[in-house]
Formats: sequence, C-alpha cells, structure tokens
Amino acid sequence: MAALQNIVSYLNEYLEVGDVSDVSYNGLQFEGKPVVKKVLFAVDSGIETFEKAAKEKADMLVVHHGLFWGKANPCIKGYMKERIDILYKNQISLYACHLPLDRHKAVGNNALLLKMLGAKIKKGFLFHEGKNIGWIGQFSEPISAKSIEEKLNKSMNLRCKALLFGKKEIKTIAVCSGGPGYDIFYGALDSGADAYLAGESRDIYTIAKDAKFNVFFAGHHATETLGVKALSEIVRKKFGVETGFVDLPTGL
Repeated sequence: MAALQNIVSYLNEYLEVGDVSDVSYNGLQFEGKPVVKKVLFAVDSGIETFEKAAKEKADMLVVHHGLFWGKANPCIKGYMKERIDILYKNQISLYACHLPLDRHKAVGNNALLLKMLGAKIKKGFLFHEGKNIGWIGQFSEPISAKSIEEKLNKSMNLRCKALLFGKKEIKTIAVCSGGPGYDIFYGALDSGADAYLAGESRDIYTIAKDAKFNVFFAGHHATETLGVKALSEIVRKKFGVETGFVDLPTGL
C-alpha cells in the first residue's frame, strides 16, 4: 500500500504536469482514500469506468481523459453528479493526465506508438506554446507502408484506415495520438516526414492523394491506451500496489 499523496506527487513530477498548458485540469481531480492498495488505469472517465473500478475495489483511478475541462460547464449536476457520486460513495481517487501523457518521452502515447512500429524519436512535432506534443520518428532501415499498416492492425488488434498514396518505403513518420485536427495534419504534411499516424480520421483523402502522402488513422481510443498501460507498470513497480487496466474500447 502507499499514501495517495505520495503517488500523486510522483505522477505530477514524473509526467511534468505543469510543463505544458492544457484544456484538461491535470492532476488529482477527486480525492478519495488517503491510503491506496489498488490503482486502475483507463483512457476515459465515465460511469462505466467508475462502476468497474468500484466493483474491483480500486482505491484510485488514473485516466487520460478526466472529468474537468477548461470549456466545460463546471456545475455538478445531471450526468456529472452521477459520475462523482460513484467516486464519492466508494472513495475512489481520480487522477487525470492529458497532454503531458501524450508527449512524455518514455510512457507517452506518441513515443510508444513509434516504439511499437520500431522507430526511434528523431525530433519534436506539433508544438503547443513552445512545447511539442507529438514526435517524428525514424526507422533504422526504410519500412514499407504496408508493413506499418499490418503492424498497427496486429499490435493493436484493430483495422486502421490507411491512405497509401506516398512513398512505398518509409523512413520517417509523424505521430499524434487521439483526435488531432486539420492543422496538425498539415503540420505533418509540411514537416518533411514520409507518413503521418493519428488517432481519429479526418476528411483529408483528396489532399493526401494529391500530395502523395501516406496517412494512417488507428482510432482515438486505441492510440491512447498505450500510455496508461505503460504508466500502470511504472506505478506498480514504484509503489508495490496492485494495478490493472479498464478496457472499454469505443471503436472511435
């Protein structure tokens, strides 16, 4: 077991939660029991996630998508009250980490996507107020675009959308998990990378085709499971607590 505050302090420092501005209120969003024996990790906050945590008698939840966001109505009513009631009644602490977990060089979603594909970080990509969120990776030897598609499908148990309009052999790839917008796609296109891997798909078919650019969309949820899973192992080893992953795929 471990003190809640010790886990929170460690995560804040390890993930550098204050190093990048974010629409998410990163850090401890709901304070439960002061002592933690079991920590579960998940991509999303929500009633189903919280009910599973309660059923498994977790003392703490660590999620990528928390409850509180800069532009969201902060009032605790309706579905939000229902969510918080579960945490309150079961005294489950909730810790959220959004962009810091996307950009982390060791357990970040984008770094781990590159590692999964067999590429190494070359340089930063997608800068937000001077801090990069994504990475451009480089393969030691060129890899076929088809091989990347197959690796994504096999490793993540999905069927990604692949627009194979560019080079047959890929040396560099820009990566941004989750739901990046059109501006980020254009940033990848202008970066000089041979391909772009993102989560949610965008209607960029014609642009990618005309620009002769390879694009892979592997799903918002799926591309953001890697970080919390890796963080689960870090916390388990560091604090000697039981950990687990709440697997609730959205298909998006």
